[in-house]
Amino acid sequence: MSGFACGRAGTSPDLPWMRRLLLTITNSITDTIIDACLRRDGTVNRRLFSFVDVKSPPSAKPANGVTTSDTIVDPSRNLWFRLFVPRESATAAENLPVVVYFHGGGFVFLTADSKPFDDFCRRLSRDLPAAVVSVNYRLAPEHRCPSQYDDGIDVLKLIDENPPRNSDLSRCFIAGDSAGGNIAHHVAERAGEFKFRNLKIQGLIPIQPYFGGEERTASEIQHVGAPVVSMGRTDWCWKAFLPEGSDRDHPAANVFGPKSGGISGVKFPKCLVFIGGFDPLKDWQKKYCEGMKKNGKNLKMIEYPKAIHSFYLVPELPESRLFINEFRNFIYFG
Repeated sequence: MSGFACGRAGTSPDLPWMRRLLLTITNSITDTIIDACLRRDGTVNRRLFSFVDVKSPPSAKPANGVTTSDTIVDPSRNLWFRLFVPRESATAAENLPVVVYFHGGGFVFLTADSKPFDDFCRRLSRDLPAAVVSVNYRLAPEHRCPSQYDDGIDVLKLIDENPPRNSDLSRCFIAGDSAGGNIAHHVAERAGEFKFRNLKIQGLIPIQPYFGGEERTASEIQHVGAPVVSMGRTDWCWKAFLPEGSDRDHPAANVFGPKSGGISGVKFPKCLVFIGGFDPLKDWQKKYCEGMKKNGKNLKMIEYPKAIHSFYLVPELPESRLFINEFRNFIYFG
């Protein structure tokens, strides 16, 4: 899930007092609303959540230096994507690297036009620069795994045949944060077995990816009360997302767990993984990195020891600025 995780004293980083106050207030409100939306019968109160899920419309006129437009992929499943193009590139007809992006939200919440992700993808597009394709995939529990992975690969197939404007499909990167990082991995795995006509995937960028398992890790226990990504809420989301009757060792959650079939023979691009020291999910993310390397994949891990979950959504944080620089270096210089 994506949110601003800033826990109790001793288990959270030192932040400026005003930022800490704002995060504390935001977390309190977010936690209350999320808890109210997660029903005991395993469904979500979408109507209630809509009151706080502020949407951003597409903008043909540049906003913060970026234009956006929406493309329908399959109206029957509300599958679409939002394209972000920097103003300078749009006017110069310059072709840019493509970042296919999957938003966070525990597989359950938020959409491609939710304001936090519209703001973030706009920032990525401008600061990298890149043409960013932000995918609006189906949500659980109404649509369980592997619906989200199906949606992701279908978007890749569509842009392969219909390249977005100002895009260089020979420089395509798959990225995602939190639950979107999980989706990015599984979509990249599927894409490695598909022959595209124009699209060439050059890299995979999971940002604090949402992985798990039946085991309780040290970071989950240490940050047990963390906002948004608390153990109780992540357990609820796994149960809502995974196929009926599955536990958290399902390969969708525990990629290198006891039920995994292995990926040693699967073609993967180079991979850049971002981890935060105060993220309850960090131990699972490190297990993922270890598993990828053991299977012969080219992977670089970057950990920011003082970073909170979803730090990249807060531009004022120093780690957020470092993150943009590392992201840029990866897609432009490898």
